[in-house]
Amino acid sequence: MAYTARRVEYFHTTVSGVPGEAFETLTHLANLGVNFLALTSVPLGPESVQLTLFPEDSLALQSAAKNARLTLNGPHPAVLVQGIDELGALARVHRILREHGVDAYASSGATDGHGYFGYILYVRAEDAAKAARALSS
Repeated sequence: MAYTARRVEYFHTTVSGVPGEAFETLTHLANLGVNFLALTSVPLGPESVQLTLFPEDSLALQSAAKNARLTLNGPHPAVLVQGIDELGALARVHRILREHGVDAYASSGATDGHGYFGYILYVRAEDAAKAARALSS
């Protein structure tokens, strides 16, 4: 199984559900030099959207958020797994976690359509380093 795994951090923020608000927020953060490894956007109803942001550099995001007057909840730990998309790849990731006593309580993933995948594992804070080590060996 060809993949890499590393501990990452994520933050939540809530923005207005007005069309274009997430675009404006993400554009502003990009203009301040923030690069994201992943993100999700979930509606919280007609009035707001929760963004879950996985920055490449957590300190850069925190600094930019302060500059943009954006309230962040976090950092929270997660594990980012990236690799070659092959049948059973995610099942093997979860088998390794089970063998090391780590429970991923949520996950999200996608393929790029060219043979690779990215997979975010949400784990308890005390399990994040252990999960990354187990998946990297």
